[in-house]
Amino acid sequence: MTKVQNYVIAIVGPTAIGKTALSIKLAQHFNAEIVSADSRQFYKEMAIGTAVPSNEELKAAKHHFIQHISINDAYNVGDFERDAIIKLKTLHEENPISVMVGGSGLYVKALTKGLDYFPEVAADIRPKLNQQLETHGLVHLQAQLKDLDLKTYNSIAIDNPQRVIRALEICIGTGKPYASFLTNPEKNRDFKTISIGLFAERPIMYERINQRVDIMIENGLLDEAKALFPYKHLNALNTVGYKELFKYFEGEWTLEFAISEIKKNTRRFAKRQLTWFRKDTSITWFDYETEVEKIIQFIEEQL
Repeated sequence: MTKVQNYVIAIVGPTAIGKTALSIKLAQHFNAEIVSADSRQFYKEMAIGTAVPSNEELKAAKHHFIQHISINDAYNVGDFERDAIIKLKTLHEENPISVMVGGSGLYVKALTKGLDYFPEVAADIRPKLNQQLETHGLVHLQAQLKDLDLKTYNSIAIDNPQRVIRALEICIGTGKPYASFLTNPEKNRDFKTISIGLFAERPIMYERINQRVDIMIENGLLDEAKALFPYKHLNALNTVGYKELFKYFEGEWTLEFAISEIKKNTRRFAKRQLTWFRKDTSITWFDYETEVEKIIQFIEEQL
């Protein structure tokens, strides 16, 4: 008896492009369930600012890895890789097709291709880097990384302190560039990935982002962020949409300026997402307004 080939239909692209809506339509068409690879949507306490699917959307198709942990939980991309692979094995026992959706490139890569291997480094390096961040600011760490590993400096989310610290930790702990460890062969998966990317012209993409931020504010993002303000030191909350409002609560910024910064930083985030995904030649790109029937036809041709 021939073994049935399992498939993961991966929907990727920048924030606010329409990934959730497409993933639900595909899940309904293929009678499949959805695995979220959006690391911002994992947290129970963060709904509005991370654009978690609405109750209606969650009812329209079964989702996994949406608000399944707390901001207080330690959960990283390696944990997600392990948990999501186990979940997919279970889902594929019932249906050979699953849908994955998300804009977190590293998490998508972890699930579809596996993570790169990094050696253990001395445990005291990270606390020292965190202290430098506290004392001298992110620019100081960025300059170090630029000096030690220009390739990584030019390719990671350079305004994300955790990413910068992680790269520096490897550089300092091994004496080698972080980028030199990004060469591992892909892991074998027991499913084939069909990757669909959604895009729009930049002015349209930016306008969609601006509109989404306005809707988040209308839907109560301010109250959500205020409730989370006491936990601002947690890594989960060092994210666009919250960190800007924390500066407003601290009296550093006006509300109007904080909202404009959310829009600006989200646009930058979307640009980085596109840069990441554009490097993956296995992704087939569709304009965000493409009729879903055309995308389904393309997918069915690959099955």
